[in-house]
Amino acid sequence: MLKTERLLLRQWAEDDFLPFAEMCSDKDVMEFFPKLQTQSESYEMAKKIQALIEGRGWGLWALEIPNQHRFIGFVGLHIPKDNMPYSPCVEIGWRLSKQYWGKGYATEAAEKALEYAFNKLNLSEVVSFTTVANVRSMAVMQKIGMCNSGQNFMHPNIEASHPQCEHVLYKISKSEWHQNVL
Repeated sequence: MLKTERLLLRQWAEDDFLPFAEMCSDKDVMEFFPKLQTQSESYEMAKKIQALIEGRGWGLWALEIPNQHRFIGFVGLHIPKDNMPYSPCVEIGWRLSKQYWGKGYATEAAEKALEYAFNKLNLSEVVSFTTVANVRSMAVMQKIGMCNSGQNFMHPNIEASHPQCEHVLYKISKSEWHQNVL
């Protein structure tokens, strides 16, 4: 469990599955994903994330506002599949319910996740990626000190003709992160 000034990053609970499924069926939240997720797909994803955290001790943590005890999304670290062109690596990612956008929550929680990545996991670099049209996520990447690598790629799990196939790749090294937090 990680805490920030306004947020709690924690292991997933079964009570998080339904609000996660609702979030993953919201067309605005999923605008930059190839498709909406069904409830069963969302539950399956949540269980997988939960199991990864259980096994490793870290991952895409459930995000809540303390004293509200309500799931508002996830932020954290993940090891992408080996078929990604920049693997092996650890990525940072997030997805928040629409009502919590624009409050700085993704940035605040992502900063805490980077702290964990560099200080606890002792990683040398963290990456993040999104479709080229997702300027909101790229803004979060920039706010947490990441830089566009200039190495756009075609996502191997998205049909090449799909408008969201091309992705940008952002990176931050441990030394760059240390310079930013000093």
